[in-house]
Amino acid sequence: MANKSDKIVLTGAAGLVGQNLIVELKQQGYSQLVAIDKHEHNLAILRRLHPDVKTILADLAEPGEWTAAFVGARVVVQLHAQITGKFRALFDRNNLQATERVLAACAQHQVPFMVHISSSVVNSVATDDYTETKKQQEAQVRASSIAHCVLRPTLMFGWFDPKHLGWLSRFMARTPVFPIPGDGRFMRQPLYERDFCRCIAQCIAREPSGETYDIVGATRVDYVDIIRTIKKVKNLRTLIVHIPIGFFALLLRVYSVFSSKPPFTADQLKALSAGDDFKGVDTEAIFGVAQTPFEEAIRESYCDPRYSTIVLKR
Repeated sequence: MANKSDKIVLTGAAGLVGQNLIVELKQQGYSQLVAIDKHEHNLAILRRLHPDVKTILADLAEPGEWTAAFVGARVVVQLHAQITGKFRALFDRNNLQATERVLAACAQHQVPFMVHISSSVVNSVATDDYTETKKQQEAQVRASSIAHCVLRPTLMFGWFDPKHLGWLSRFMARTPVFPIPGDGRFMRQPLYERDFCRCIAQCIAREPSGETYDIVGATRVDYVDIIRTIKKVKNLRTLIVHIPIGFFALLLRVYSVFSSKPPFTADQLKALSAGDDFKGVDTEAIFGVAQTPFEEAIRESYCDPRYSTIVLKR
């Protein structure tokens, strides 16, 4: 069982989950956090917000001195992931090769426990590079000799979000017209990042070896109603316009030609309309985490003065 003074190493720590998790762990009294990430800009944000946290700029897909950070670690929280991208090689490198090196470092330095952050996409009917490599990444963890638990969150939102609902929120604030694919009646189960981080914190404390938890947002809400909620809490006057799905997909493909890191891709549009209905654990019963009401979580994510204006780079 981890203590508040134990060393906790977080890989991919400067991303969406990592930034929120460090806020949560510090609030809970964890005092020896090590954050590893290859994104220099985002790691600088983390360093500015948390000068007491040890930060390491490193590419986990490459050998390096970063492995020394695992010496004496009680728990490793594996967060690094390639979520969007135009080429399969990026997913292989950052989801599979990096994980292989992290697992080797854990084994070399006899890290007692790992909390692996997978994704609900491993249960999805969608097929894309992210889904396939997340399945393989989870298999890598299960095949290792390291005691671990696996958490599979659905689509997340919250502070620092450079993609997904965060990008949609900022785009809506900048444009007089907001396009919705089709009728927008694509059921989503978005998970508030702070609620998810509280579940991770419980896994760090309890070390439930061999367990897998599907962590699903408690609110079932259509995509169009997510957009309307963001519009409401931000007091926007943006006009919401519905356009055919095929034309919407074409616009995404054209945009991706001019952007190396498109915030929303045609594959994600397919996943949005795939009809997934995920079943998750009762987070209050398992972790003691009662999920925040959806509108309240949206308001805190995009209107709270502490962190809502800080946006990571993709």
